Amino acid sequence: MKFQSIQKIHSGRFIHRYDITYETGEGKKKVYEMISRNPAIDTQEELQKKKPDAVVLIMHDETGGKILLNREFRMALGNWVYNFPAGLIDPGETPEQSAARELKEETGLDLLAIRDRMALSYSAVGFSNESNICLVGTASGTFQKSSSAVEEIEAGWYTREEVKKLLAAEIFAARTQAYCYLWSRQ
Repeated sequence: MKFQSIQKIHSGRFIHRYDITYETGEGKKKVYEMISRNPAIDTQEELQKKKPDAVVLIMHDETGGKILLNREFRMALGNWVYNFPAGLIDPGETPEQSAARELKEETGLDLLAIRDRMALSYSAVGFSNESNICLVGTASGTFQKSSSAVEEIEAGWYTREEVKKLLAAEIFAARTQAYCYLWSRQ
């Protein structure tokens, strides 16, 4: 495939919609619709940036026997969804600083340690270039209501058996579901 051009179609407060024109291997012109956090993409290099937009937190308790999940209301579904704590990296923040801030804002918990930092991943690779860094670590403290006025979040610790039951009956974000499935079967 050969990139030809990118055109901004619409700008919202947080999401921006683009049409990417490219040529297929057979020489056919195609237009790919996508969204991005970046409000000003003009080149292929800007489109394919390698800097993360957000951080995803895969946190376990100090015993390693429980995993932290947020149950959050998502307007696009009109329903509650299980997901890992996550959020955008603010300008000037490292992913680790963002992780500590987001964890505190969403759950009230403190970040004790980061054990692993995964390579760049994408939130919805089929229609967005939003990228994430997943951090795996340990958290502790006392749960508090989310400090965000625009998020409805109920955070909790879950055992492997509890996660198995949730997986059979509840709605999950895809990345959270996949990780929890594997973790619950260890």
